[in-house]
Parts: sequence; C-alpha cells; structure tokens
Amino acid sequence: MASTKKKAGARESSAPSPGKTRGVKKASVVATKKAATTKKAAAAATKKPTAVGGKPPAPRAATKKATPRAAVAKFASGGKPTGKKDLGMIAMSYGNIYVAQVAMGASDNQTVKALLEAEAYPGPSLVIAYSHCIQQGLNLLYGLNQQKLAVDSGAWPLYRYNPAQAAEGKNPLTLDSKAPKIPLKDYIYNETRFSSLAQRDEPRAEMLLKLAQEDVLARWKQYEQMAAMSFARD
Repeated sequence: MASTKKKAGARESSAPSPGKTRGVKKASVVATKKAATTKKAAAAATKKPTAVGGKPPAPRAATKKATPRAAVAKFASGGKPTGKKDLGMIAMSYGNIYVAQVAMGASDNQTVKALLEAEAYPGPSLVIAYSHCIQQGLNLLYGLNQQKLAVDSGAWPLYRYNPAQAAEGKNPLTLDSKAPKIPLKDYIYNETRFSSLAQRDEPRAEMLLKLAQEDVLARWKQYEQMAAMSFARD
C-alpha cells in the first residue's frame, strides 16, 4: 500500500497546476505576437517603394553631398552625376559667421591671414581648408601642386567673408584668387577618382566633365557678383 501511495503522489505532483498552465499559454501568445510584429517590420523594410500618381519614386541619395561631380565613389561607380554642396555659401547665408576658404599650396599668405581673422572675429568662424588625401588616388608628393591647380581651375576659389565689414559699409566678401585660367580636366584628371572613369567609360566621363566645368564657371560668376556688390550706406 505504501508503494502505491508514493506512485500516486508522484503522479499528482508531476501534473501542472491550472495557474501554471495559464501562465505558459499567456507567454506563448505574447511570443507569437512579437514574432508577427517583427515579421511585419522586416517585410516593410524590404518592400520596394511604389509609384505615386503614375510617377516612379525618387531615387535615394547614394553619395555624400560634398563629393564633387564626376568623381567615382563607393556608391557612384559610374561617377557622381550631381554637383557638390557649397559649404562656404551655406555658412555665409547666416550673415554672422566668419567664413574663409584656403589652400596652402596656392597661397600660404592668404591661409595665415584667414586664420588670424577667424581667431580675431567676435563670433563663430569657419575656415575650409583644401586637404589632399591618398584616397583620392593622388601622389602625395604633388599634393601642394594639386592644391594650386584646384585654385587655378576655379574648382577651389579662395575667399574671406567677414561680417564685421558689412557693419562698416564694406562688402564682407573678399575674393583672394583670380578667375579660372586652366581647364578643369588639368586638375581633376591627376586623381584616380576622376581618371578611372575616363578609362572605363569615356563618353560618360566627358559628359560629366562638361557639367563639372559648367559648375565651376557658374559658381565663380556667383562669387564674383557677390564680391562686387555695394554695401555703402546712404
């Protein structure tokens, strides 16, 4: 009899209680809901954008906005088709920021002058310096010469924008470099990020080079007009 009671007790203790059963079922339901939510989120992330109003969706940005047009980049193996942002122009639009663009290889005097003015200006200052890099596919022995070519081509104009001059009735923008005097290709094709496209797809490289050259001339005219504006007080 004792043996029979022990077995019965063992069977009774091994059976789950009603409270435990409800807890297991509740946890199972929660896990199922979480899995369904995760599955929906994954499906939404991989879903292709649909056309709106019969028009195809706009392509997502694939390259950095500071990458020059025609340069081969990680997400632009066929050369970047759009122009680069003008950081200096964006900063100048605030009207209270000292802004300068410099290149020591083109003018070390202008670089030092800009740094001194930026330090003395009683407000935020931004000095944008040309910095050649080995990832551009350039022989660094000729880095300073490449900086000079960038300035001579107009791709990297030198200037200083000092808002304090406007308070004195003077134009805050001073152009420190001359108008473009060499073709853009004499500068950019020293770098592999540009020349590699010309070797693989010459027609596309020529098309992008033409657009990039137009960008340079248009930007120079804009800066030239700004530097010629009168700030004299009536």
